[in-house]
Amino acid sequence: MGITVEGISASIQEKKIISDIHLRVKPGQFVGLIGPNGSGKSTLLKSIYRINKPDCGKITLDSENLYEISAKKTAQKMAVVSQESQHTFEFSVMEIVLMGRAPHKKMMETDTVEDMRIAEEALEKVGLESYGDRLISTLSGGEKQRVMVARALAQQAKYLVLDEPTNHLDIHHQLQLMDLVKKLNITVIAALHDLNIASVYCDHIYVLNQGQLAVAGQPEEVLTETILQEIFRVNTHIIQHPITGKTHITFLSDAAPAIKRHEEVYI
Repeated sequence: MGITVEGISASIQEKKIISDIHLRVKPGQFVGLIGPNGSGKSTLLKSIYRINKPDCGKITLDSENLYEISAKKTAQKMAVVSQESQHTFEFSVMEIVLMGRAPHKKMMETDTVEDMRIAEEALEKVGLESYGDRLISTLSGGEKQRVMVARALAQQAKYLVLDEPTNHLDIHHQLQLMDLVKKLNITVIAALHDLNIASVYCDHIYVLNQGQLAVAGQPEEVLTETILQEIFRVNTHIIQHPITGKTHITFLSDAAPAIKRHEEVYI
């Protein structure tokens, strides 16, 4: 059970982006993907949620070959919040959230009272309960991202794929979103940009670099000064945070006075 990725490679316009990737997301885990820009995180996730079919290898969802089951069955099990959400037509927020109910419906079946209840509850969870009648075009980037999360929640899937979910969100809504996802007690795989957020919320982390899997392990095993220097080319000071007990990273700027570089700064 869970999601397994076995030796997949994937290309975009004949350019190989990821090569021979192996990973496993166990039921109930929150798994993070980290790596520099262009390392292949989004390409890997797009292979998992069927936007970019791999050149080779195998992906299984609950022991079934992902590309041998129907898109509808996949959507009943897996919800996605991607980086880009394009809407050609002018939909209301509620209409978009109700799209999350589509995998559970027969063709031409209309929305029910129960569908509306689920959609309203999803909007409340992301703090947009009063936005149902708003047109999506009138929302900020951060508000649109929260609508996409609400749509995924309305889907009621057992797996959630997040591609840089905190993009466009201020720090309050970043933490609100990550707390919400963590409390859902579902299986999550997420590409994350903020390494301290990855440290706090992830059970297991895979690090990609130049399209290949560089290292994997628990946050404290992966988020080390040596690995971050090698992969991200940054100097860091790493401690166990006295409040959270999690690995905490302070990034050291070459422009900062040397005497202040080793001060412990908590954010």
